[in-house]
Amino acid sequence: MRAGWLLAAAALAVPLAAHELPLGDGRASATPRAGYVMTCGAFMANAPGAFRSGDWIAGDHWDPARKPVVEGEVSWPNARIEVAVEGEQRIVRANNLPRHPTGEFPIRPGTRAFDYDRNPNHIGAQAILLRLPASPQPAARPGCVPMGMIGFALSGVAIFNAFDAGGRDAPAHEIQDRCNGRPERSSQYHYHNWSPCLAAADADAPVGWMLDGFPILGPVDGARHEIGNADLDECHGRVGPVRIDGRLVTTYHYRFTLEFPYTIGCFRGTPVMLPHRGPPPGPPPRF
Repeated sequence: MRAGWLLAAAALAVPLAAHELPLGDGRASATPRAGYVMTCGAFMANAPGAFRSGDWIAGDHWDPARKPVVEGEVSWPNARIEVAVEGEQRIVRANNLPRHPTGEFPIRPGTRAFDYDRNPNHIGAQAILLRLPASPQPAARPGCVPMGMIGFALSGVAIFNAFDAGGRDAPAHEIQDRCNGRPERSSQYHYHNWSPCLAAADADAPVGWMLDGFPILGPVDGARHEIGNADLDECHGRVGPVRIDGRLVTTYHYRFTLEFPYTIGCFRGTPVMLPHRGPPPGPPPRF
């Protein structure tokens, strides 16, 4: 599975050359605004995270090619995810363990990553059960984006918004592994931005689902065009063809992009409410 997964990722990543990207620090908004995140609340003062930045950040830009990554290659053979339409709902059941290798967390002392980010968190199983609308509809007005999980990827990984807890551009400041993932304090492994390990054989197929039920696709479309902010609306999406449940339909969908805000800027539909989440009460879900 691992070899096929990474080959698919590499095939879709061909047009995505590393380059300098606009820094997203301060790009929080109280209203929908292209290139920003419409946030739900305030950020934390003295928030945990990377304690210093390196030469990959210069002024208002950052260069992913210069940024260190968390070393290691840890496999997760117990990773489980199941997505099924049941009646009017799309049900996601998962244990939040990734279907691809990760770096070694906590970040190991003596590595280059540790010089900038001393993330002490482990990757642990989470009890994920999402009941999303199978046929989502746009809301009367866009909704704000909270911290924590805002969607879920088909790789078995949670999707977070573009900011760290302190309101900085998370992909630019936080040190991630080679799949652009990392765990937070409750051990939930997550992405803030596009992962080279997250890919679909069909560029027009979803790579995940956001909490309002609309799909999110990768940053390259079926014509091999790299999607950017200029191609999308203020919520970071657009209406177009998507292959869902084996059928090509025209629907609203979000897109990952290489540039900030990376995932979504606001919810176009009505997101489901998540219960307060802590460590899973028992063993990971079994399918």
